[in-house]
Amino acid sequence: MSVLIRQVAEPLRTLSFQYGDERIKFERLSRGEGINRVLIKVHPDCRVQVSAPEQADDEAVLAAVKKRGRWIFERVRNFRSRQTHITPRKYVSGESTYYLGKQYQLKVVQTIDVPQAVKLLRGSLEIIVRKDDTSKVAQLLNAWYFVRAKDVFSKRLDALLDQTLWVESKPPLRVLNMQTQWGSCSPKGRLTLNPHLVKAPRECIDYVILHELCHIAEHNHSDRFYRLMRQVMPDWEKTKKRLDGMANLLLR
Repeated sequence: MSVLIRQVAEPLRTLSFQYGDERIKFERLSRGEGINRVLIKVHPDCRVQVSAPEQADDEAVLAAVKKRGRWIFERVRNFRSRQTHITPRKYVSGESTYYLGKQYQLKVVQTIDVPQAVKLLRGSLEIIVRKDDTSKVAQLLNAWYFVRAKDVFSKRLDALLDQTLWVESKPPLRVLNMQTQWGSCSPKGRLTLNPHLVKAPRECIDYVILHELCHIAEHNHSDRFYRLMRQVMPDWEKTKKRLDGMANLLLR
């Protein structure tokens, strides 16, 4: 699973290079005007993303990427190794799940005496179903996360708007399952957040929301964008690293 946070209007091109026996593909993104450095990121889903100046040709970008070839390969190998230790979810009693950074144990209760529902109890998430059907358990649990996400994200957005003085009014917010992003910001300023993000600690949720609010002022990952991020969350890199480290558990 990927944890890429990306401004949706940004154009993408795919390039690749050979390292040993492996061909590594990467997405080329455009950096803001006046920025000459190439920024390389390897995400927990093993996706490699390279932000480069628009004026740089592909050969120059490839040359810069190849200089970091060993580092890129090792990061990809490390994330790939982590993924092999994540078992698919079965939606049965005893499994663990997360909500707001805390770990809970699933407790599936089969009964026809009470309506089907999900209840957050001390240390557990109780899912009441009428029959032994893991697909129904999954449906109820995901619907519960979706409702909780809408409420939590809206409240955190309200709380964070005072820090982002460039945002004149509360932007539209929607919750949408996404396979490759925690969040995005449309060119018109609408925020979209992944409901699985509600499983993360509050500071990680705040990081993603602030990231997208910064995109309202600066659509690219420019120096100005990162200045805004440091202004509203000085330790954002530490928080991002924490979220990346939890990605496979939260998204599985």
